[in-house]
Amino acid sequence: MPVQPKFIAQVILFNLEREDIKILMQISFNYKRQLYFEGYDSGRSVEEAWGDSDYEYTYTIEPEEVSKFYPLFNLDIGDKRGFLQEIKKRFGVNEAYSLLGEFMRQNDIKFQSFTWT
Repeated sequence: MPVQPKFIAQVILFNLEREDIKILMQISFNYKRQLYFEGYDSGRSVEEAWGDSDYEYTYTIEPEEVSKFYPLFNLDIGDKRGFLQEIKKRFGVNEAYSLLGEFMRQNDIKFQSFTWT
């Protein structure tokens, strides 16, 4: 039996590679139809800031909460690719995690967050 990929649609929001730090943030829809944001920072700068060489952070947004984004973005419900492109356009910066969290709180979109160092 073939293994299903973890995500059905995914975009990279932000990617930075320097000598002192590497940052990768991406957002995707998984097979549970959840929206999943994951970020990973690593390197010397992270260790200086957090005391560990890597830092991970995520948001998980359930499908019924994802549907609240579509009218805010003026998109047809279910347009996953358009949705991800709009997320990238609005939040495709180094502050993506904070900005997206603030946006969701302001628009009463419930989400689960997780961080790990």
